Amino acid sequence: MTATDPALTAPAPPPAATRWQLLRSPLQSLAVIGAATLALHVRDPHASGSWGYCPSKVLFGIDCPGCGGLRAVNDLTHLDLGAAASSNLLFILLLPLIAWTFVRWLRSAWRGERYQPAFVRLPWPSYLLFGVAIVFMIVRNTPQGAWLHS
Repeated sequence: MTATDPALTAPAPPPAATRWQLLRSPLQSLAVIGAATLALHVRDPHASGSWGYCPSKVLFGIDCPGCGGLRAVNDLTHLDLGAAASSNLLFILLLPLIAWTFVRWLRSAWRGERYQPAFVRLPWPSYLLFGVAIVFMIVRNTPQGAWLHS
């Protein structure tokens, strides 16, 4: 039986990632979001059926925040903040948080660090956001909350 030197049998460490490899995920996500935004600019979701029909609208007769979000993005691409807020006020209010999270992710990727937003590390922010979205959806479908959607 012969003793082997662990330094000789250990695999070589992987080469360091290049800057482009580090930024791949955030930049690919940005490209997908940009393509979706362009599609929403070109094909107006305000026109009934232009993107299909919302299951919650067809089955239950209620407006969902997702459809309002699509209309809000279309309004923002036309630089109409008032109409965007009328389409989905919650989405408009969350845009700074979404942008901040993306910038933090991009900065962490640039530095070669792993970024985990709070909603991944801690469950309560996700629960809170989900709860707010549910309450928003219910309120905007009542007569008192009719001002929350166009």
